[in-house]
Amino acid sequence: MTTPTSTYRLQLRPEFGFADARDVVRYLTDLGVGAVYVSPVLDATPGSTHGYDVTDPRIARPALGGEAARLELADALRASGLGFVVDIVPNHMSIEVPRANPFWWDVLAKGKASQFAHWFDIDWTDGRVLVPVLGSESDLDALTVEGDELVYYDHRLPLTGDPSGTPQEIHDRQHYRLVDWRRGNSELNYRRFFDITTLAAVTVENQDVFDGVHGEVLRWVAGGDVTGLRVDHPDGLTDPTAYMQRLRRHAPHAWIVVEKILHPGEPLPDSWPVDGTTGYDALGEVFGVLVDPAGEAPLTALAADLGQPTDYAEVEETARRLVTDKILVAEVRRIAGLVDGVDPAFARPAVAETMIAFGVYRSYLPEVGGKRWSEAIATAKGRRPDLAVALDALDRQVTDDPAGELATRIQQTSGMVVAKGTEDTTFYRYTRFAALNEVGGSPDRFGIGVDELHRAAAAREAGYPAAMTTLTTHDTKRSEDTRARLAVLSEIAGDFAEAVRGWTQRCGIDEPSLNLLAWQTLVGAAPISDERLTDYLLKAARESKLRTTWTEPDEALEQQIRDWPERVRSTVADDVGEFVARVQGHGWTNSLTQKLVQLTSPGVPDVYQGTELWDFSLVDPDNRRAVDYDVRRELLAQIEAGLLPDVDATGAAKLLVVHRALTLRRDRPELFRGYTAMSATGRAADHAIAYERGEGLVVVATRLPVGLDALGGWHDTTLTLPAGEWTDVLTGDVVDGTEARLASVLDRYPVALLVRGGVTS
Repeated sequence: MTTPTSTYRLQLRPEFGFADARDVVRYLTDLGVGAVYVSPVLDATPGSTHGYDVTDPRIARPALGGEAARLELADALRASGLGFVVDIVPNHMSIEVPRANPFWWDVLAKGKASQFAHWFDIDWTDGRVLVPVLGSESDLDALTVEGDELVYYDHRLPLTGDPSGTPQEIHDRQHYRLVDWRRGNSELNYRRFFDITTLAAVTVENQDVFDGVHGEVLRWVAGGDVTGLRVDHPDGLTDPTAYMQRLRRHAPHAWIVVEKILHPGEPLPDSWPVDGTTGYDALGEVFGVLVDPAGEAPLTALAADLGQPTDYAEVEETARRLVTDKILVAEVRRIAGLVDGVDPAFARPAVAETMIAFGVYRSYLPEVGGKRWSEAIATAKGRRPDLAVALDALDRQVTDDPAGELATRIQQTSGMVVAKGTEDTTFYRYTRFAALNEVGGSPDRFGIGVDELHRAAAAREAGYPAAMTTLTTHDTKRSEDTRARLAVLSEIAGDFAEAVRGWTQRCGIDEPSLNLLAWQTLVGAAPISDERLTDYLLKAARESKLRTTWTEPDEALEQQIRDWPERVRSTVADDVGEFVARVQGHGWTNSLTQKLVQLTSPGVPDVYQGTELWDFSLVDPDNRRAVDYDVRRELLAQIEAGLLPDVDATGAAKLLVVHRALTLRRDRPELFRGYTAMSATGRAADHAIAYERGEGLVVVATRLPVGLDALGGWHDTTLTLPAGEWTDVLTGDVVDGTEARLASVLDRYPVALLVRGGVTS
């Protein structure tokens, strides 16, 4: 097995391709990284900035440099002793530019007779593929013919058959039908990724489709160029278990992690022969221990005073119902048509209510038993007793045939309802404390205790010691350092609430949830440019779907958002700046704590590009901005020359922590086995996180720094160390004796990485 000691995520794009990645290999090696982990590298939609919109899985993306540049990167990584982890997208392919996807182009040209028709999950009842791109139905008059293509503005589609007649008459003879784009959500006849009509689901459950989609990447794996795979969105697959088992057979020695979002307490299916998840569960645990439960009441009161609903379950249910009733209408209709013996008028709401009620993304029938499914049915019945007969029929059919089409489609779609309803809607509506609104998180669960952190880490070591752990990804709603600063607000929630009330009176946004989110964003991400702030708030407002949306904008609200940064600057900027200055240092403490805990806990830690320094990014595309590696190289060189940086705005202290922890993991992996919780004693014991790894590594970190300051520091608080002489890898300081005073151990930095006998022993 080629399990890396750590990974470093690079977001490849046309402006930062294979050659650019190769140029940072030396820096990443010096940093201590074990493997480079890259975004999808197969050919994608022209101009794509992320690569998840794959168009041709048979070739390395030319826009990144193509096959030659890929090989050069692989060779450079191999020569440096680094692994190469590639992100793969088995669930869907992009059809935004039909000509760019040769498989979809063939389907449009030949219809059901295409050799690739079975590659896509298409309902051929109508005989034609619905293509929702028209501005209105009357826009068919705008069609033109150019050579062998039917053209509608920027859209080009293949022409087959009799070329005579008007463009509209020619269109009517094709294997596709252009319709108003607004009809996509309700009438689409191919399965898609979430609500994105330009991403068509791929039937990788078919062996030949699996081979076609994976053949090139698996060739790289077999040749040793690629040592690990990250699997995107497994919940959309027809049979995730069979898929994982097939992938493992084709890549028996690869490190494989899956982007599976687990709710608290939900296990990864035992039937999946993978190394673990991509780490959102660990993210929630590591961050949760930094949140002060005492802040919940003041922040809830603030949200209520500003007019925001504070019943999380109610907000989530409403958002999910919006998804089933307005966005995924076509999917619900298709599923309802599979329920035997039930009038569609009852089957549709029964299907919708069941998916709305899911406590997890997917129930994984039959592998994981029927508990989650039964809970969803029971919840749906409680909410809609008038649908009891239809729900009973749905329940019987799914339970009797858990591998049948009805059960499969409802499971595939439940994940879409949860993701769109919760992550992409509720998380922008329920903004009481936005730092909790994270992928896989539970915004109504206000932090966790140290004991729970220890239990989770020990369970990961026992069950999935090679799972990825993370703090920031391309999908996180805000970066690790932004969340770390926001965690400080939970300790001074009353003061923050008072400040926000005053700021809102002078310069509020006329939408309660967005207003509250805006102030948290302003404090958490400072310093932030007007452009970045405006772009983020516009996205947040549209995703919330309360007053404005991507397709139906409220121009008055959106103009208010565009004007807001200037209004803030002219009214409350000094007050906000003073508040940021108050929390900034404590935020740095939280950042160093969560980073060291993530880097040293059980699992394989991932460092998202650039976050080895402070990074106060927000949701994509903000978190995909270019990284200045020259600055990082220079600072790393100074650290390697002996610099012990101050904890200040440069972020060099974080780079020190990342460098020393990653290097230790790489050079002495035997230290990172096992997990034993440790407890401090003394007046400030509750502010310490401590644990032992292996036979000679102890991690010590600070939590709730505002409260620690209020106590006047560590005082007599001590940690009992195993016998021996211990050296702090971060500072080089020696700790001699079993009773270590935390006031001394954590004198220079709020964290310590202690190795028995010295680093080189």
